[in-house]
Amino acid sequence: MKKVYFISGLGADRRVFSFLNLSFCEPVFVEWIKPARKESLESYALRLRKTIPAVDPVIVGLSFGGMLATEMAKADPLAKAIIISSTKTVKELPWYLRAGRYLPFYKWMPGKMMKRSAHMIKWMFGRNGKEQKKVFLQIIRDTDTDFTKWAISAILNWQNQQVPENLVHLHGTADRLLPHRLVKADFLIKGGNHVMPMDSHEEISALLKELIEEVE
Repeated sequence: MKKVYFISGLGADRRVFSFLNLSFCEPVFVEWIKPARKESLESYALRLRKTIPAVDPVIVGLSFGGMLATEMAKADPLAKAIIISSTKTVKELPWYLRAGRYLPFYKWMPGKMMKRSAHMIKWMFGRNGKEQKKVFLQIIRDTDTDFTKWAISAILNWQNQQVPENLVHLHGTADRLLPHRLVKADFLIKGGNHVMPMDSHEEISALLKELIEEVE
């Protein structure tokens, strides 16, 4: 059974993948490492890649994790990246995120305030069923706010323009954070939001199974 390496989204952890049926593979959930001060997204991705022992890994990245997987795929042609609810280049970021580079309001937001905005974040990320909502809100409350602030800065200053060939992009038509009209996705999931591994887990599980079995 093939090992598949999963990288979660900003402020999240392995729980965001807990609703997927991954019986077709051996999932390995990549743990965050401490970023260096003012470290770029590209640099962090290359350091994180060193924690993945496989020579030719399949890497599944969600949101921020998808951006990291994109950089890993750029640097390593033997890797296969599957990104979900993410962007491949700076051009796929919406204007309001790019504007944050010049108005870095997040730097002055207290950590407690970020966690208290969980319900607003939930609205932006997706609809969430009862069980998904419970898990999602707990993930937000457990977020490392220092890591989150660094990651937001890294995203806003990301300048990638190269789309690696060894990458597949899955995106939802109801993604409020990263609108699908701005990205060139290989697979569009109707009604899928930003946390599709939770809210569209059946469709995502089936697609992942198909894509990963093609690699074997």
